[in-house]
Amino acid sequence: MKKLIFRIFNGLAIICCLIGSLYAQNMAEPDNSLSTKQQNIIPIAAYTANGELQLLKSALNDGLNAGLTINEIKEVIVHLYAYCGFPRSIRGLQTFMEVLEERKANGITDEMGKDATPINDNRSKYERGRENLEKLIGMPLTGTQIGYAEFAPTIEIFLKEHLFADIFDRDVLTYSERELVTVSVLSSIGGAEPMLRSHLNICIYQGYTPEQLQQFINIIKSAVGEKEARDAQAVLNEVIKNRQSQQL
Repeated sequence: MKKLIFRIFNGLAIICCLIGSLYAQNMAEPDNSLSTKQQNIIPIAAYTANGELQLLKSALNDGLNAGLTINEIKEVIVHLYAYCGFPRSIRGLQTFMEVLEERKANGITDEMGKDATPINDNRSKYERGRENLEKLIGMPLTGTQIGYAEFAPTIEIFLKEHLFADIFDRDVLTYSERELVTVSVLSSIGGAEPMLRSHLNICIYQGYTPEQLQQFINIIKSAVGEKEARDAQAVLNEVIKNRQSQQL
C-alpha cells in the first residue's frame, strides 16, 4: 500500500513538473507573438529611418544581444534605404560600425552570420523582380500599368529591377523580415499611408497575424511615438476590416 501511494505521489510530482515546464515555455515564447529577433528589427529600422542615432545605438546593442547577426542588421539598414533614402541608411551603417567597435573593445565578439547567396539566374532583372513581387503579394501581375506606374514608367522599371530583384534576391533576410523592416520605416516617417496599407496587406499574406501586427504597432508607440502609432493603427484597423469583409 505504501509503495502504491509513493508511486501515485511520484507520478503527480512528475506531471506537475511537466505542466510547469510547458507553462514557462508558453510564458517565454507566446505562440502568437513576434519572435525576439523580429521585435528587435522594428526599432532598428525605425530609428535609422528617423535619424535618431543615439537611440539607434541602444537598439543595435539590443538586437545583437537578442541574436541578430551582423549581416542581418546590415541587411536591415541597407534594405530600408529604398524607403527613406541613402543618407539615413548610410548614417545607420556608420552608427552600426561605431557600435561594433565599442563592443569589440569591450571584449564582445558578435556573430557575422551568412552572406547573400550568389545569384545564378540568366533572366533579366525585370523578370526576376516581377516574379519576386508576385511571390510577395501572392498574385500574378497582369494588365496595363496604371497610376504612378503609367505616369512615370521609369520608376516602375526601377522598382522591379532594383528593389524587387537586386534587393529581394538577397536571402540574408526573408521576405517577411523585409516587410517588417518596410512597415517599420513607413510607420516612422509618416505621410506614406497608402504604401503602409499595401505593405500591411503583404505582411498578412506573408504570415503575420493581426495579433503580431498589433504588437508591431505597440513597439512603434514605445519606440517612435504615439502619433505615429495612432496613424499606423488606423491603417491596420482598415486593413483588417477590409480583409474580414472580403471573407464574408
